[in-house]
Amino acid sequence: MRINHALRVGVGVIALTLAAATASACGGGGGDKTALDHAKDGKLTVGIKFDQPGLGLRNKDGSYSGFDVEVAKYVAGKLGVKPDAITFKEAPSAQRETLIENGQVDYVVATYSITDKRKEKVDFAGPYYVAGQSFLVRADNTDIDGPETLKGKKVCSVKGSTPAQNIEKNFPDTQLQANDTYSLCLEGLRAGSWDAVTTDDIILAGYAAQSSGAFKVVGKPFTTENYGIGLKKGDKQLRDQVNNAIEAMFADGSWKKAFDATVGASGYQAPQPPALNRY
Repeated sequence: MRINHALRVGVGVIALTLAAATASACGGGGGDKTALDHAKDGKLTVGIKFDQPGLGLRNKDGSYSGFDVEVAKYVAGKLGVKPDAITFKEAPSAQRETLIENGQVDYVVATYSITDKRKEKVDFAGPYYVAGQSFLVRADNTDIDGPETLKGKKVCSVKGSTPAQNIEKNFPDTQLQANDTYSLCLEGLRAGSWDAVTTDDIILAGYAAQSSGAFKVVGKPFTTENYGIGLKKGDKQLRDQVNNAIEAMFADGSWKKAFDATVGASGYQAPQPPALNRY
């Protein structure tokens, strides 16, 4: 009898352990639900940047602002989810694919350049904006005015970002410093630890606007960066619906209105919306 009792207890412990492991693997109850399942439940989790003024910024009061935030909210609205039912999660450049693959976010709107390498892991809707890589320097800097003046210079960008990969691949004479966030790059630039920060021109414009004249953007954009909305690989239904939402945002004037109210505050003029490629 004692042996049977011990066996029953042991089996019970194993069952509880397996159940806990399963719940953990499902990300705390997310299970096999898709982004559209979550939308039907009236809620979404969206990855954005927390440190990009004018694009994706977590404000001191805990609210979120920026062009990417407005795009994310518009798309969510077309999926039937109200702004106050969106949970915004920080999506650093190097973690975006992982967040999508693991189901920690339903989609990512975070100055996310569409590349062939990234498309091996995630799908994209869009593009909803086209940017280009440039440089941010201290206001008194006269040495850097484009990529041809980078030799021997110390340049900071973010780990896993397209600009960092571009510098590493195409400008081997440049000393690249890769940090986790652009905030760290800006701190180092202000302190003189490096000569420039490089990323897309629209991002740099926001930093320059908030620097009280300490920084300036230099050089014409020398790359083409198609910003897309990152989605779970193979979820065609979601991709089609997000593309439809982007197209509607272009058509009804909401895209330009959102741009003018966010990035436009830095003096950056809204371009024409890009052609939708429907990747």
